[in-house]
Amino acid sequence: MNFDEAALREFGRNIQKLIEKQNLSRKVCYGMLRQLLENRQPDLHQGAFLAALAAKGETSEEIAGAWEAIVTLDTCTIEIDTDTPLVENSGTGMDTLKTFNVSTAAAVVAAAGGVRMARHGARALTSKCGTVDLLDELGIDVACSVGQVGRSIDRAGIGIFNGMSPRVHPNALFRILSQIRFGSTLNIAASLASPCRPTHALRGVYAEPVMVKVTELMRAIGYRRAMVVHGYGADGRAGMDEISTLGETAVLEFFPDGTRNAYRLTPEQMGLKRSTYGAVAALGDVHAEAVRFLRVISGIDHPACIDLVCANAGAILYVAGRARDLPSGVAEAKQLVFGGRSFEKLCRWVTVQSDASGTGRERFVAIAGQAGLKHEAQTLL
Repeated sequence: MNFDEAALREFGRNIQKLIEKQNLSRKVCYGMLRQLLENRQPDLHQGAFLAALAAKGETSEEIAGAWEAIVTLDTCTIEIDTDTPLVENSGTGMDTLKTFNVSTAAAVVAAAGGVRMARHGARALTSKCGTVDLLDELGIDVACSVGQVGRSIDRAGIGIFNGMSPRVHPNALFRILSQIRFGSTLNIAASLASPCRPTHALRGVYAEPVMVKVTELMRAIGYRRAMVVHGYGADGRAGMDEISTLGETAVLEFFPDGTRNAYRLTPEQMGLKRSTYGAVAALGDVHAEAVRFLRVISGIDHPACIDLVCANAGAILYVAGRARDLPSGVAEAKQLVFGGRSFEKLCRWVTVQSDASGTGRERFVAIAGQAGLKHEAQTLL
């Protein structure tokens, strides 16, 4: 491929600015992301730009420019009713504490409580089991169109847009994400580039210093209400893009009237016991994660995992106005898990957002059997 020499030089100059810790404007960052999406720069320049931007530390303007380019140039959009809260709870990834897929389990529990969940996730880049990997294993059709996801949100109250699918981001995002294994601006910008426009969110981020930037971007692109969080392990250093039951969680809430509330949250304040990392750590095997996932959302075992899920599901219920405060949301989430409603919701989701051949449902029943839930799955599907 032949590249324009003037464009190469200008792009290179802007990379050099980033290396020298200079910030770019939203317009310039938009233009550079556009060139990546349109593949108008060599691979070395594309990777250098993403790495230099992440190493410098992105400003909210730079993230906004990247987000605008992805939404404008590489996102299939769909209109979904937003008269009632439409909630998104995917995290940024890039965190240091790799746990089981908390956000997906929390989304299922919250959906069982009547919250409409419009998820936008991806396959694992810096871990072994991302949202899309897990749901694919459980029989959800992660290669479907945005229209089918919209129908799933309408009929099941929950759906997943695959952020690495060409049917969701058809031009370039899959090409870029499939080639990198490091955290970049795309962890924030692309994860927020949903095909629909969620109104509420529980947004986990990989580091506390980016919370304000993410909050500013979310407000600018139309979120009405959200909790932006970064949870810590017992040592207070390593972190996760979830509310934590291992240690404290940094929280930044914002409300429809524009007010904000920043505070620290402990497991005890949610009515939960502290757990150890080993009890909630990722297993490193997608199939094993799927079996554990079913046992967790059904309340069968893995109590530390159940508590971590309920902490995050409770926050979604609270943000969506289904609970008066966070402790009430956590208590409601536990009832949904132990009362069987979360597993029922997952079965409904598999029924609605699965492939026409029925192989997804067959896969789900097989895994449910290994989790001790075969009869329940066969009855509900």
